[in-house]
Amino acid sequence: MLIIILLISSLTSYFMNTYNVVVDVSMIRNTMQTDMKESMDLLSIKEVLYFLFFGLIPAYLVYKAPVRYRTFKSTLFYKLIQILILAAIMGTTVFLFYKPFSIFVREHKPLRYTTNPTYWIYSTGKYISTILFSGSTEIMPIGKDAKVIKKTDTPKIVILVVGEAARADHFALNGYERETTPQLKKKKIINFSNAYSCGTSTAVSVPCMFSIYDKENYTYQKGIQTENVLDVLNHTGKISVLWRDNNSDSKGVALRVPYEYYKSPVNNTICAEGECRDEGMLVGLDKYIQEQKGKDILIVLHQMGNHGPAYYKRYPKSFEKFTPVCETNQLEKCTQEEIKNAYDNAILYTDDFLVKTINLLKKFDKTHQTAMIYMSDHGESLGENGIYLHGLPYFMAPKAQTHIAAFFWANDSYKNTLHLSDLNTSKEVNQDNLFHTLLGLFDVSTKVYDPQMDILKNNM
Repeated sequence: MLIIILLISSLTSYFMNTYNVVVDVSMIRNTMQTDMKESMDLLSIKEVLYFLFFGLIPAYLVYKAPVRYRTFKSTLFYKLIQILILAAIMGTTVFLFYKPFSIFVREHKPLRYTTNPTYWIYSTGKYISTILFSGSTEIMPIGKDAKVIKKTDTPKIVILVVGEAARADHFALNGYERETTPQLKKKKIINFSNAYSCGTSTAVSVPCMFSIYDKENYTYQKGIQTENVLDVLNHTGKISVLWRDNNSDSKGVALRVPYEYYKSPVNNTICAEGECRDEGMLVGLDKYIQEQKGKDILIVLHQMGNHGPAYYKRYPKSFEKFTPVCETNQLEKCTQEEIKNAYDNAILYTDDFLVKTINLLKKFDKTHQTAMIYMSDHGESLGENGIYLHGLPYFMAPKAQTHIAAFFWANDSYKNTLHLSDLNTSKEVNQDNLFHTLLGLFDVSTKVYDPQMDILKNNM
């Protein structure tokens, strides 16, 4: 057990010290749900050295240490003596320093997240208990009464792009000083500048944003035991749903709808230098749309987007506008300017990908009402105050990890139906609104739809 603890603690120590992350239940879930390619993006010489000097060598010394076994009675006696001595020391310490100690602990509760190995052991136990004791695997149905009440005979196509680690303040649409969205600015985008995520990691935010539960009431157990908005749309029998993924997976959201994996060249035809590009998910979509024979369509595209820490891998070299860039996953070795440059270049590529998505939809202007929703899963820390990446507990996460990019585009036919002229785009919205907004876009009538939560309704 001590050897296992040493080996794992050497790695948790590396990530905590390097990126200032917290190894809590959410981070354990991220680790379990990531794929090998994403894991390799994090591998570095420094990590190997941490594992060698703080893991393997101490573990070897423990392995070689002689162990003297006593009889059961003798062992029990010595253990009781040890417990009594330790209890006496702890009790004396608390008695002598109770006032400053109690105040310190009360005022600095987040410190418990940084204790190694106790907190990752606790988090692992909690994660395992969540998996083992999450109750019945039976999925609770919702929205079985869902029906499409069409306002027009024209079929609808909605493409929902789920972004990755795209913080709002690095989009020029939100006033960023750099021109990171030059092509989107030329489109008639309805930008929600005050949007926030449900969590600070993909494993939390993605299932939460499709869930009927709001941020305050969402839990992992509820998420896996309850149908989501894709299921409600399916219940209508009138809407085709397709999920294409260029990230690790759908985090359980797309288990009951057609799913296509685009993070390998098997499906993705736009791959180079070991990286399959987001725009590869657009290939063949026009054919898929034509095959639906006039049905309403929802297509979800789950981006690789700005997945860190290797931001420089997330875009083709032709999009390297901001230089010099950080070309390593050891972000602490780069200046903040280099990190920001690589990150902004990835946003620039997302800008191009989203405009290509809009252009694909425009091909169907004469036959369909078309729309695109973009919503990032969470934000990203780029070294501010020594914090990198994402995944901090929500209550202590900086705004960079929770303030997300979100906007909407629709062709003129769809806009006229939705009556968006007086929409208040500066109002605060969050991922809780997505569930109801999707139902509203497809004119779905159901008891689980709340028009007050639909961000495209003026009464919100």
